[in-house]
Amino acid sequence: MEIACQLSCVRASLPAGVTLVAVSKTHPVEAIREAYDAGHRIFGESRPQELCAKYEALPDNIEWHMIGHLQTNKVRSIAPFVRMIQSVDSARLAETIQREAARCGRTIDILLEIHVAQEETKSGWDVGELKRYLDSAPFRSMPNIRVRGVMGIATNTDNERDVRRDFEELKRCFDLLRPYFGVYFDTLSMGMSHDYPLAVECGSTMVRVGSLIFGERDYAKKEEVVG
Repeated sequence: MEIACQLSCVRASLPAGVTLVAVSKTHPVEAIREAYDAGHRIFGESRPQELCAKYEALPDNIEWHMIGHLQTNKVRSIAPFVRMIQSVDSARLAETIQREAARCGRTIDILLEIHVAQEETKSGWDVGELKRYLDSAPFRSMPNIRVRGVMGIATNTDNERDVRRDFEELKRCFDLLRPYFGVYFDTLSMGMSHDYPLAVECGSTMVRVGSLIFGERDYAKKEEVVG
């Protein structure tokens, strides 16, 4: 029952209107089942193969979110069922999702991942580049994807001022891009286990929390989690 208790604590800490994505990547099906049995339905995964295996093993009313970097050649495997792809960081990826969603006869919700962190290794659009793309070839012309908002990851640092700066920049980008998309553009996904209270303070409407619910990940066992 430890997962259920931790889940309850995280839920209780969130204000109304903030959605919790329980990040279950590398954790076994049994752990997700415990959270599911406690009433949670939204889970985030970062590897398509692991996501597909868990989708097959767990109830079909789970809302699966792809939150990790996604290669275009992996989109087809998750397109039939994924509810939201949060990590859309290029025009090529968006166009691939549109094509695969149309092939499945679905509309897939996406978030535009914006790069705000100081680490260059983290993915995401430069907001200026994204705005130029939208001015020339808007996502509105892709009928099988629905742009719901923005996602981002803050700099990995203990300096709260730097993290706050990143979150405030993501909120600025969210507000800047909203006029392009209209009423469905309602999601600002930022904040993880170690920084989500600050993210909520800065305007987050969706947080991605894993270790506070499921415990620290054992990456040495990651190959076993879907067995």
